[in-house]
Amino acid sequence: MENIEVILVDEQDNPLGQMEKLEAHRQGRLHRAITVYIFNTKQQLMLQQRAFSKYHCGGLWSNTCCGHPFPNESTQQAAERRLNEEMGLKLSLRKITQTYYNLPVTDGLVEHELGHIFTGYTDQLPELNPEEAENFRFASLPEIEQALMASPEQFTPWFRKTFPILVKQFQAGE
Repeated sequence: MENIEVILVDEQDNPLGQMEKLEAHRQGRLHRAITVYIFNTKQQLMLQQRAFSKYHCGGLWSNTCCGHPFPNESTQQAAERRLNEEMGLKLSLRKITQTYYNLPVTDGLVEHELGHIFTGYTDQLPELNPEEAENFRFASLPEIEQALMASPEQFTPWFRKTFPILVKQFQAGE
């Protein structure tokens, strides 16, 4: 894994410094993150199955992509960069909200993040980066809700946390 720095923040998203990404996850330090949800014109969400080789949660289904802003990079820039890096899609994204979570993941790591959530639309099929994504699929929000209830262990912890927030945003018409 590359030596990538994440931005440590307080609960109001004020920067507190930087730390190597894996170390931040080992220590469970609060840091800034981005989560991207891409829909097609049928209102289906593009889900990503994480590459089996990922350092945590490999093989689990999740949102379209996610990641961390580099120091001196906006969350908007980071979301659009990660979408291109992981899924080969170049889109303009819209921030819909942000959320806080502190979730244990695999291998004793912790996702303690202030997550900025972005959405976008395309009917273009992704070109998966095999180091990031094993597979993808489109599903309606009700289909995903059913899958989450039936087999939550097949999804990443942060997806289980952020997906209901996305559903509420859609129900509110945002």
